[in-house]
Amino acid sequence: MSTKLIALTGATGFIGRHLLQALSARGFRVRVLLRRPVEVPEGASGAVVGDLSRPINMAAALAGVDAVVHSAGLAHAMSGAPEDDYRSSNTQATRGLAEAAARARVQRFVFLSSIRAQTGAFADGIVTEADTAAPTDAYGRSKLAAEEALAEIGLDWVALRPVLVYGAGVKGNMAALMRLARTPYPLPLGSLAGRRSLVSVESLAEAVVTVLNAPDRIAGPLIVAEPEPLTLPEMIGALRSGLGRSPGIVPMPQALLRWGCRIARRDEMFERLSTSLVARADGLTELGWQPPIRPRDGLAALTRPIGSRP
Repeated sequence: MSTKLIALTGATGFIGRHLLQALSARGFRVRVLLRRPVEVPEGASGAVVGDLSRPINMAAALAGVDAVVHSAGLAHAMSGAPEDDYRSSNTQATRGLAEAAARARVQRFVFLSSIRAQTGAFADGIVTEADTAAPTDAYGRSKLAAEEALAEIGLDWVALRPVLVYGAGVKGNMAALMRLARTPYPLPLGSLAGRRSLVSVESLAEAVVTVLNAPDRIAGPLIVAEPEPLTLPEMIGALRSGLGRSPGIVPMPQALLRWGCRIARRDEMFERLSTSLVARADGLTELGWQPPIRPRDGLAALTRPIGSRP
């Protein structure tokens, strides 16, 4: 158990809520940094209200803090957001908070970045930290720029680059996949063989704990991905197994599926469905990180009725 004091941003968001619970359960004291006065989230030992875009209250927020876990930011799901918005929320706000952390002599700064800081929506080979970062959209560029800002400031920092995150309360693409799995119809996705790395929010929280407890300086990015990538049919099958149903996946020629997506003006959707993004968490594994959940089990738990969960 740890008695370190952690300053956590984004504690009311999907990932932040899980991080707060996990850190508190591990004995960390957690001071949440909130944008507006709200009820202090359960598990927090204190709260400070402030605006990361105008960090005028950061000295009080970071007083006595051992480490910062920065999970707040503009999410990739905010499609259509201008690049300036991503830069302001994800890059400039991170730099400002990190500079305040350096002044407060915070020991470690943990930044929740994204695999999109390293690569686009798909990749031909297995993505590792040894690869040159090459983001392809405004969101990924803003995350990579934030990492570069952290490197310039000189404090002990680590950027976690999670792949697609799943867990209770998830939104975006994974929530859409869950809705699809809940439909009673057979799905013509059997020909889609592209594999995707996933990470449960519980495994991500374990990654945060791992880097907080790491004894040596890290000062770099680490990929967060569970070791078993799944195809889309396998994901649907796992989700439907939680519902007590068979996968209900039938084959359809990819050319026909592509044509259907094109007619519906969903060409980008087809690219996401049919391509792969497999990543390997070499750095975290070397630090002793062990994901507590297998993707198939974690996905099934998402749809399993509450009364039948272990």
